[in-house]
Amino acid sequence: MDTIISNSPEDTIAAGRALAARLRAGDVVALSGDLGAGKTHFAKGVVAELGGDPSGVTSPTFTLVHEYREGSLPVFHFDFYRLEQARELRGIGWEDYLQEDGILLVEWADRFPEAFPPNTIHVRFLIGEGFQRVLEVL
Repeated sequence: MDTIISNSPEDTIAAGRALAARLRAGDVVALSGDLGAGKTHFAKGVVAELGGDPSGVTSPTFTLVHEYREGSLPVFHFDFYRLEQARELRGIGWEDYLQEDGILLVEWADRFPEAFPPNTIHVRFLIGEGFQRVLEVL
């Protein structure tokens, strides 16, 4: 397990960039943590490192998935927050996305842990004092 201390949103974006530099096509990254813990800032870093525009990265809470295809690898950014049951994943094409040659980045992944492949990279976000966040990469 790697532990990263972030003292600002910029640090959290940098942590996303650092992880993205190690990602390969087909990787799945599961993000978990409370509301406001930094999951979307981390996603901005991942998209930026892969050549996409981080200013367009927002939490896909209402659309459930955003696709960022302008970089070296497409990033499929999911948000499971509004889903009630794992069977709803079928309706958003989860199984199809798992077959894509891109990166799957999932906020609120802890809602349906059974949906993830065994080699998933897990990042847990813990809120500290002020802007401090502790990111645990498993």
